[in-house]
Amino acid sequence: MAGRDLGSFIAEAQEKIAQRVNLPPGYFVEYAGQFKSQQEATRTLTSYGMVAIVAIFVLLFKAFNSVRSSLLGMANLPLALIGGVAAIFLTGKIMSIPSMIGFIGVFGIAARNGIILVSRYRQLRAEGKSREEVVVEGSLERLTPVLMTAAAAALGLLPLLFGDIAGKELARPMANVMLGGLATSTFLNMIIIPVLFMKYGWEKDEVFEQQLAMERGDMFEAIRE
Repeated sequence: MAGRDLGSFIAEAQEKIAQRVNLPPGYFVEYAGQFKSQQEATRTLTSYGMVAIVAIFVLLFKAFNSVRSSLLGMANLPLALIGGVAAIFLTGKIMSIPSMIGFIGVFGIAARNGIILVSRYRQLRAEGKSREEVVVEGSLERLTPVLMTAAAAALGLLPLLFGDIAGKELARPMANVMLGGLATSTFLNMIIIPVLFMKYGWEKDEVFEQQLAMERGDMFEAIRE
């Protein structure tokens, strides 16, 4: 097992046993212990991650009253996924439990950066600005907050990457994923989100007015319109 991760070791063992061992009827090989615990933890984290993504969408829809804006706010998640996967590939190609926790953590930061942009776009549109003015002005105004959010998180994670790995066996894979995800989501956020909003996020005037009325709580006005 020296120098090997548990998952790849068990996968290789399963393949070799299947090829070389003929078990009599009624007999089977069961892999328990740490491997079984790891599999259960992976399933649990995957389930919680899916619940978190659904919860983020529901909360965004509650805030914006718009499916398009909610999806745009979440568009940063796949951008963070790119960097996280690249970090795993560059640091040993091992998808571990700490790595999965890192994905969940960076998804929260990435979603927040997307929300910062989309909410400002909607505020500027409510002020009567044109589509081009909304995207340019909103992106410039929110560039500093987005960079500060990512920089603060990155600076807190950097110490985990350096020095002796003793005591950091769990934290370092998580930090690798989070830093990779932060890098790609922060950079691409200021490029992809404005383009998506220009093309898909600009809803019809009457629809946007209804959404604003619902945000103010004036349900009857929204229905009459």
